[in-house]
Amino acid sequence: MNENLMLNDLAVPLRALRLLAVDFSHLPAPDVQVSPIYPNRLELRFHSGLPDFEVWREALGIPPGEVVYREQGEGRTRVLKASADFAGAALELTGYSDVCVLEPVGGAA
Repeated sequence: MNENLMLNDLAVPLRALRLLAVDFSHLPAPDVQVSPIYPNRLELRFHSGLPDFEVWREALGIPPGEVVYREQGEGRTRVLKASADFAGAALELTGYSDVCVLEPVGGAA
């Protein structure tokens, strides 16, 4: 962990957040994470489903091919991740969604 950091040491991701708030104020609000553990990173998380993640991905110009898909929670939660540089900060987008599980019709044998 980075010890003895001051708030000024988080200026890069906080400045990026300020710019996002101005330039993309019309987009859905994410869960925001800035941490002294990774002082140049700004994380935006979307727990309300993948459409909000996609709107932000498109707005930031991140190509679909750069999105990483995985599942967690024993395959019950879908996770999309994408990264970009924004205003000098390492910006990470993460979107969460339930995985739709189809039940067999008419009873499985």
